Amino acid sequence: MIASEDREAPVLAVLCGESRPPDMRAVESGAVVRYTDAAGLAEALSGADALFVYDFLSTAVPGAWHAADRLRWLHIASAGVDPVLFPGLRESDVVLTNSRGVFDDAIAEYVLGVVLAFAKDFARSHDLQREGRWLHRESERIAGREVVVVGTGPIGRAIARLLRAAGMQVSGAGRRERIGDPDFGVVHESARLAEFLPHADYVVAVAPLTEHTKGMFDARAFAAMKPSARFVNVGRGELVVTSDLVAALENRTIAGAALDVFDTEPLPPDSPLWTMPGVLISPHMSGDFVGWRTTLVEVFTENFRRWRAGEPLRNVVDKTLGYVPSGNQGAG
Repeated sequence: MIASEDREAPVLAVLCGESRPPDMRAVESGAVVRYTDAAGLAEALSGADALFVYDFLSTAVPGAWHAADRLRWLHIASAGVDPVLFPGLRESDVVLTNSRGVFDDAIAEYVLGVVLAFAKDFARSHDLQREGRWLHRESERIAGREVVVVGTGPIGRAIARLLRAAGMQVSGAGRRERIGDPDFGVVHESARLAEFLPHADYVVAVAPLTEHTKGMFDARAFAAMKPSARFVNVGRGELVVTSDLVAALENRTIAGAALDVFDTEPLPPDSPLWTMPGVLISPHMSGDFVGWRTTLVEVFTENFRRWRAGEPLRNVVDKTLGYVPSGNQGAG
């Protein structure tokens, strides 16, 4: 605890993981701050006015929710809100905000990077280098290749803009079908996924995790893709039926996958994905650029200032939809 229990100041609980968020001085000067881990969350929530879920992968909030007797605002240090979007929060009057906008460009760069890694066969080149073997090969072009980005929020749009700049043909998939979109051109209806996947050379999953998107990439979706297609998941692991993905890779239904997120994290050591050819694995780090933790605190600090001043909060999540609707990012 940083400040004394001055009841004129709001009480803020901060759920931390292995470390505390950096540079919280501006917040600490205006609130009673209770830093806690998952085990102490219920105690920290009792009497708290706000909760900052800095440990955004934690699943501790639902179990401690009974102690949230005066909570008015919950902010999570991620774009995805699925770890905290449980029935108790949905049904409450607590305002939920997220950290939308922090990771957009970094994740887009990651996606471009893995697309190039596949096309230029960098993994094989690295293996051959370690073996000291000179083996000439031809590589693929990415210009003109078709990409479907499933998820049309800010991260999906950043991906679309960067891939278009590299010469790729990009379309999107979202809740509603439309044409003339400034970033995607055409947006398909994601409920009809299997109808437009056959045209894609790359399929990028970045949709929010909701009851409608969970398990959307299953055996039927993979069967609809080209045998030469690559699948990239930078959204949520639960968007994918992992056993169906493994089967699709084993059977060469698709050519490869770049996976940054998984339904079980860390990825278990016995997962076949570790050693499958054509698979690139990273440990949920596609958006984690140097300085990202400080940027997350800056986003929270600005929203905390607005909250104290009675101004509209940025990035208010629609708890029914599970994400921030377009045009509702807040001012600034």
